[in-house]
Amino acid sequence: MKYKILLTDTCLSLLKKISDKKLQRTILMRIEGLSEDPDKQGKMLTNELSGFRSIHAAGRYRVIYKTDKHTVIVYILATGIRKQGDKKDIYKITKKLLKAGLLDLEPLDEE
Repeated sequence: MKYKILLTDTCLSLLKKISDKKLQRTILMRIEGLSEDPDKQGKMLTNELSGFRSIHAAGRYRVIYKTDKHTVIVYILATGIRKQGDKKDIYKITKKLLKAGLLDLEPLDEE
């Protein structure tokens, strides 16, 4: 079963901030790969990010996503560098966005 990939506006914004176009393409190719068996890729996250998964995209870049088996959609929440202890760490950024309610995970109405 092939999953549909939806990137959040936040993720698109974070991707655009990566100045290296080759790196952007590598990350996007990794995201596209999530359309096949996304639950078998990456690792489950814990604590505040429980229910989400993370995969290595390129170097220290991670992609944080969530799957919805009912709608067969993979929501790509964010992408960025894993930099433990840094305020720009992608996991720290994602937690803040979730707490602020800025990551909309509702399925889009398609006509």
